[in-house]
Amino acid sequence: MPTNRKTQATVASHYHIKHRLIAGYDLWLMGISLLIICVGLVMVTSASVSIAANNFDDPLHYFWRQGIAAGIGLSLAILLLKIPMRFWEVMSVPMLITAIVMLIMVLIPGIGKEVNGSMRWVQLGPFSLQASEPVKFFIIAYLAGYIVRHQDTVQTDFAGFIRPIGVLTLISGLLLMEPDFGASVVLFATALGMLFMGGVPLSRFFAWVAVAFSALLTLAILSPYRMQRLMSFVDPWKDPYDSGFQLTQALIAFGRGEWLGVGLGSSIQKLFYLPEAHTDFVFAVLAEELGLTGSLIMILLFSFIVWRAFVIGHLAERVEKYFAAYFAYGIGLIIGIQAYINIGVNMGVLPTKGLTLPLMSYGGNSLITFCMLLGVLLRIEYENRQDTRNIVSKVVTAYA
Repeated sequence: MPTNRKTQATVASHYHIKHRLIAGYDLWLMGISLLIICVGLVMVTSASVSIAANNFDDPLHYFWRQGIAAGIGLSLAILLLKIPMRFWEVMSVPMLITAIVMLIMVLIPGIGKEVNGSMRWVQLGPFSLQASEPVKFFIIAYLAGYIVRHQDTVQTDFAGFIRPIGVLTLISGLLLMEPDFGASVVLFATALGMLFMGGVPLSRFFAWVAVAFSALLTLAILSPYRMQRLMSFVDPWKDPYDSGFQLTQALIAFGRGEWLGVGLGSSIQKLFYLPEAHTDFVFAVLAEELGLTGSLIMILLFSFIVWRAFVIGHLAERVEKYFAAYFAYGIGLIIGIQAYINIGVNMGVLPTKGLTLPLMSYGGNSLITFCMLLGVLLRIEYENRQDTRNIVSKVVTAYA
């Protein structure tokens, strides 16, 4: 125990420094997230100018829509930043029920909206809600709550592990009926990752990874159009004008970009060569215009967000906020998995899937959902700081 004023002053000074360090919000996470959103707006605009001018007589059509979605998403992120994590923990089961209801509604004729043969949207006036996007948020919240409520059985009992897998199987089945194979893969991978972080034994974890991979591969093989995608992925140059057209055009974009790119706005592939240039393949346009250097920087920015989510989750565990910890892990996993799958598809190292690049690709529902997830992540980090400040305060009081 300190016995003189000099020692007490040192402790007080140390507390003052720590207090300043832990006040406020994670500015690095905020800054990197906003940077990715801004780069996404620029690339969506660049990739869509020609098609927007051709289809809508407005070169900035997609920019305005993506900008509105960014505004809504950031506003919701600020709102969620004010909501305590306890609220999401209490609401985790109702959120699961809401997710199931939403996915069922999409499949009901007259309520669900069909686009390009897929029933993934619910029309709400002038807006379309893609149910699979908010479902990602709801499922992460449910799984985080489940792991906390059943921590012991998840780690020791097979039934504790299989119950959430059963729920994910139901969710995946509804997604496959839309069909949305990509979202099923991302949710299953995220769920397995969260359960692993929750302490599932390695043997059981890897066994179910193998089962899930086999099941998804079987579904892909049994579906004719998915099988065609698989075959075109193996050798896109075998049929470069039909099944392999999208991938070959993306690879050409990467090749043209070389080290530093052809310059912002100077992409050739976006001029009606590369389908879905502003949505699923926006990263290929970025690679063409900004080159390998720009591509690596974007990968590093996404890696930072994933790393930061895991650090925040680990710190939440250390202050015994387990629901917040698993929620943070889930956010890091879903952003990382979806981002790297999209980038892998663009580069031709993974089969083509209809997945957006988080925070960047055109798609209001996706952008809003990931903004909301980042808002929750910032809230978790904020609560970590508050708890740390309380601990420091108690230590200073004890030594004063």
